Amino acid sequence: MNKIEFMRLWDLYGGLLTDTQREMTDMFFNLDLTVSEIAEQKGISRQAVSECLSQCKKQLEGFEETLHHAKAFAESDLRASFLISEASAWADKFTALHPEYAADIDKLRQILKSDYAEQISRALRVNPWHYSHLYPKD
Repeated sequence: MNKIEFMRLWDLYGGLLTDTQREMTDMFFNLDLTVSEIAEQKGISRQAVSECLSQCKKQLEGFEETLHHAKAFAESDLRASFLISEASAWADKFTALHPEYAADIDKLRQILKSDYAEQISRALRVNPWHYSHLYPKD
């Protein structure tokens, strides 16, 4: 597992790790500290740090193997991307065939390019219990 794959799983399942595991993986992957630096800061052996990181990797992989959240998010992102691409291609073809609808098709293009960050934030505030599993508490 490379660093990016690890971080994707850590973002999803890091809340399921112990405080110590989260701290050490954060130091290693986010703060870019070496195993030796972490061992020195934590007052433990390099082997203990290595074993902790290895165990975390196995646990995160196990969580994904069981829950499949990373796969589901990746599939959802790809589905949205393909939908937007297909709709944009259709809009281009339709506009070429029916220029009289160009203004309406431009509205569709604007909808497809929207990022919806504000609406997502509002939905999470209005109904947080529905999405609470996505955001583990510290």
